[in-house]
Amino acid sequence: MSRFAVITLTDAAIDRVTEIVDTAEDGALGIRVGVKNGGCAGMEYTVDLVTEADEKDDKVDAGGSAVFIAPEAVLFLLGTEMDFEVTKLRSGFVFNNPNQTSACGCGESVTLMPASPTAPENA
Repeated sequence: MSRFAVITLTDAAIDRVTEIVDTAEDGALGIRVGVKNGGCAGMEYTVDLVTEADEKDDKVDAGGSAVFIAPEAVLFLLGTEMDFEVTKLRSGFVFNNPNQTSACGCGESVTLMPASPTAPENA
């Protein structure tokens, strides 16, 4: 029986996580994704390097590396697809999040509603 993953990753996101881990000097295990209060829309995604696993984090496989999900972010990230984009003006992780209700004009902050842990999957 496979465990449900809080988020899924595109191939581009897996490649970028692998690249980050492989080039880190600290013996990184992966990255930690979370959310924090901030920005004009109310919340911001956070991405940090992980050198020591926290047993409270959810862990998602990223092709040999790992994406850890901060426990306080799980309900905000449930069902999210994490991608990595490179455009003419920026490169970075992109979160396609069904719990996002709006975003600011610059795209740096979002409004998120926590997923209901009792909601049916196909609602």
